[in-house]
Amino acid sequence: MSAFMGELIGTMILIILGDGVVANVLLKKSKGQDSGWIVITTGWAFAVAVAVYAVGWVSGAHINPAVTIGLAAIGKFPWSQVPGYILAQMIGAFLGAVIVFLAYLLHWAETDDQGAKLAVFSTGPAIRNYPLNLLTEIIGTFVLVLGVLAITDSHNALSSGLAPLLVGILVWGIGLSLGGPTGYAINPARDLGPRIAHALLPIPGKGGSDWAYAWVPVVGPVVGGILGALFYAAVWHV
Repeated sequence: MSAFMGELIGTMILIILGDGVVANVLLKKSKGQDSGWIVITTGWAFAVAVAVYAVGWVSGAHINPAVTIGLAAIGKFPWSQVPGYILAQMIGAFLGAVIVFLAYLLHWAETDDQGAKLAVFSTGPAIRNYPLNLLTEIIGTFVLVLGVLAITDSHNALSSGLAPLLVGILVWGIGLSLGGPTGYAINPARDLGPRIAHALLPIPGKGGSDWAYAWVPVVGPVVGGILGALFYAAVWHV
């Protein structure tokens, strides 16, 4: 398997399980309807862990443009490979969203809430304030990339073999602690790929895809990822 396919498949797995748990909680007549935020954050944590275990040995399992760009910013990943990784991540995220759409095919027409349908695919603010929403995404992704670098550092013998699980726990913690204001995209591909799928798929009564907000979960994570990587490199002298 090539690194490109590793990132594509890993991100696809991430979205199948991540968007899938949101669909289970939000869509009408689902077995998991109204099971709440704890279920959503736990599902996303497991999604990350499984995706990283699946393709970590192939591509490093960035499965997130913010991670890829952050690593490149501190010399831990070649800039020449960044476009290919991001393209793979975007395709994987789009395909994962399409698979979730198919898995819950009977439930879209049963659900009247357009916001809930969009939320299956992409994030949105609890209180819309673009500068502060952007700040929340920067902070969340700063913690993500800083945590990933700490967990996977070669000096950290405690994480040997457990890194994917620990990264999943990290994402769980971010969701529980920082996810309330914006839904913690912390990943441009995770938000933009499924948002494009939402715009293109024949979802009954879906409403708009909120393109006015779409830049926030792209720009915020990229900025946060770079800052998190630079902070780690400076403080830990990596």
